[in-house]
Amino acid sequence: MKQLTLAQRYALKAFLECGKSKSEVAKLLGVDRSTVYRETNRNGRKPGVYNPDFANELAEERKERFCKQRKFDSGKQKLIDKWIKEEQWSPEQIKGYCDKNGIEMVSHERIYQYIREDKLRGGEIYKQLRHKLKHRKRPVTGRHEVIKNKVSIEDRPEIINNKERFGDWEIDLIVGKNNKGAMVTIVERKTAMVMIRKLKNGKNAESLADTVVEMLLPYKNSVKSITSDNGSEFAKHERIAQKLQADFYFAHPYSSWERGLSEYSNKLIRQYIPKQTNFNNFDEELIKQIQHKINRRPRKNLEFSNPKVNFFNCVAFAS
Repeated sequence: MKQLTLAQRYALKAFLECGKSKSEVAKLLGVDRSTVYRETNRNGRKPGVYNPDFANELAEERKERFCKQRKFDSGKQKLIDKWIKEEQWSPEQIKGYCDKNGIEMVSHERIYQYIREDKLRGGEIYKQLRHKLKHRKRPVTGRHEVIKNKVSIEDRPEIINNKERFGDWEIDLIVGKNNKGAMVTIVERKTAMVMIRKLKNGKNAESLADTVVEMLLPYKNSVKSITSDNGSEFAKHERIAQKLQADFYFAHPYSSWERGLSEYSNKLIRQYIPKQTNFNNFDEELIKQIQHKINRRPRKNLEFSNPKVNFFNCVAFAS
C-alpha cells in the first residue's frame, strides 16, 4: 500500500486548497487516486481539514503500531495456546480481550492462520474451538489453486469502501445439496440490487466468467468494480474485468464481513432457496421470480424505497 512522503503531503494540501479534484491531485503526485482518498480519509483531522504535519505523524504512529501488532512471537503464542487449550476462547475473544486490557496481540485472522498451520503439522489446537474449523468454506488441507494476478481489497479506493458511488458490485456463490450445483449472486453496493443466475456447469471458472459477463453486459456503463472472495471459481477474474472494463478486487481469506452486503443478500435468497436444496428444482423462471421479489422489498437503509427503483434511477442518471 503506497504511503506519501511529507513533501507529497504538503503538495497534496496545496493542490486541494487550489480546488483541484482528488483524481487530479493523484496524477500530479504520481500516485493512484485511491492513495489520495485513503490519505485524506485516514489522516485528516476532520472532514475537509487536512494538515500535512499532523497527517505524517498519524501515519508514522499507525505504521509503528501496525508492525508491532503483527509480530507473532513466542510470548503471544503461549498466551494463545493457554487461552484456547484451557479456556476454549475463540480468536476473536482473545483479540478483543487483549485490546480491552492493553495486551499486545496479533489480529484474530493471524491467530486463525496459526491454528490452521498447527493442524497441518498434526497439532490438535483446532479441536478446542467450538466449530473445530468446520465453518470454513474450504478445507485447510489438500490441493489449493492459486489465482493469478489478484488485486487485494486493500488497494480498493475509499470511494468504493464508503459506498460513495454507483456501480461497485460484490459477487458470491451459493451451492446446492451435497455441494452439487451452484448459483452466482451479484449485488450492487449502493442500491443493494441483486442478480441471481444458475450456473449450468457448476463452479467452473470459465463458465462462471461467461455467465457474469452476460448478466452485467447490459449495464456495462454501471459496472465500475467487482469484489469477490478467494474461491477458485473466480480464477478467470481478468476475463470478467476486461469484458466489462471494470476493476476486480479480492477480499482477504476467511473475511466474509468484507463483503457484508453479499453475505446479507445471500441470506435473503436462502429464504426462498434454503440450504441443502436440490437446485434441479429451480428453473430460470423461478429464479427470476425470486430475484424480483427480493429487489421489490422496501429496505430501511434505502429509506424504505426498494433496490429495483434505486438501481434503475441510477442507471438512467448515469446514461
